[in-house]
Amino acid sequence: MIPAPTRRSIARHGPLALSAALLLAACSAGGGATPLPSSNPSEAAAGECPTSQPAALPAGETRTVTIETDKGSFAIKVEADLSPIAAGNFVALAECGYYDGVVFHRVVPLFVIQGGDPTGTGSGGPGYEIQDEPVTAQYGRGTVAMARTAQPNSVGSQFFVVLDDSARAPLESANTYQIIGTVASGMDAVDAIAAAADAELPSNPVVMTNVSVSNP
Repeated sequence: MIPAPTRRSIARHGPLALSAALLLAACSAGGGATPLPSSNPSEAAAGECPTSQPAALPAGETRTVTIETDKGSFAIKVEADLSPIAAGNFVALAECGYYDGVVFHRVVPLFVIQGGDPTGTGSGGPGYEIQDEPVTAQYGRGTVAMARTAQPNSVGSQFFVVLDDSARAPLESANTYQIIGTVASGMDAVDAIAAAADAELPSNPVVMTNVSVSNP
């Protein structure tokens, strides 16, 4: 069993207990810069980040979120119909520049790379949390989903990319990580980010140098 990273926000959330399955450890509240409010993903211009749950991404809509790193770039197809609240939240944060300069702070081979915490510790987030949604799709290689604690409605800004289909069973044992999309291109860059890690909590984590959103 892979232990959960130590989180510094235990006063608010308490430690996350692990089951026999591999579960993601992430805190989605507290920490990070104080952003400016926005109520809708389409209104989130650079520098105007949400301070509470943004509007859901409208049904049937998709966005392409491209993440650039020094290990290469990869594009995520974000689909509203998978998890509209989580998709709208991710897109709003990406559009406002929230993820620029943020690292992939956790890497577990054949499992996930995880990022989106502005503190780089695994304990940070945007200062708010969003509502849970049912998981209706399967986890697998290239799946992108939101990280959370064991507490309900605890998703903030942290997300992960699944590295291998073998991660499906442990993730589905919880089945609470809202799926927002899949890696549409650049999975080789995701693998390179994983390969660059010297530990589960890398000593020199890969940085998201630029995160942009397009409307295909």
